Amino acid sequence: MNKDSLRELLERVRSGTTDVEAAIERLRSLPFENLGFARVDHHRHIRCGFPEVIFCKGKRPREVVEIARSLLKHGKRLLATRADDETADLLKNEFPEAVRYEKGRAVAVAPEPVERTGRICLLSAGTADIPVAEEARATAEIMGSRVDAFYDVGVAGIHRILDKTSELQAANVIVAVAGMEGALASVVGGLVDVPVIAVPTSVGYGASFGGIAPLLTMLNSCAAGVAVVNIDNGFGAGYMASLINRLASEWKNNAEGSQNTARDLSSQT
Repeated sequence: MNKDSLRELLERVRSGTTDVEAAIERLRSLPFENLGFARVDHHRHIRCGFPEVIFCKGKRPREVVEIARSLLKHGKRLLATRADDETADLLKNEFPEAVRYEKGRAVAVAPEPVERTGRICLLSAGTADIPVAEEARATAEIMGSRVDAFYDVGVAGIHRILDKTSELQAANVIVAVAGMEGALASVVGGLVDVPVIAVPTSVGYGASFGGIAPLLTMLNSCAAGVAVVNIDNGFGAGYMASLINRLASEWKNNAEGSQNTARDLSSQT
């Protein structure tokens, strides 16, 4: 169940086409579904703004498909992360409209077109960081955000990111994905007045300690406005960026509406 279906149910109660007891019974039966091996949360969208996401790693491919069927019975969007080839192929066969982000190891399903709004700027320092960045892209796009991606813009060739300054400054939020020493997020944070979500990756030589070095660099950023998610957590970055983008887009739309109303009132006086 999502906010739209909840609103529809409440409207039916108000109009008298559904009685209160029937509505209570429906709400009581929907919070989660016990599949035996999983308890699928059907009220996640109401509480958090997006349905439960399937983390595929450690699950059998058929289990992932069964969870996906359950979620799509009650919702209009699905995201499965860390999907291997077998799992992704089964999801594509089950849901022909599914979009596979092969490098990001993610599968997104939306039976109805997703309207994308706002603007997230997604950066990767190097091409080796692209899989984590693509997980962030899959997450943000299925959540309804418009994403502009610029890959291989790390600070080893500083001109590459400086060339994108105008695009960075036009975004509502930026996701910066980097391994090695992880300096990209700090550089970007010094160029913009919007939140920067830093994603350390496990890409790098031995002294990067599997992502610990970029994680510490990002946590110790001297640039203000930089927040950090876990190592290789493209999903977490994409989700957080979408929430920020949604709020920023709503604020801009409300501000524009208020300005239009003020102009209309001024023209009438």
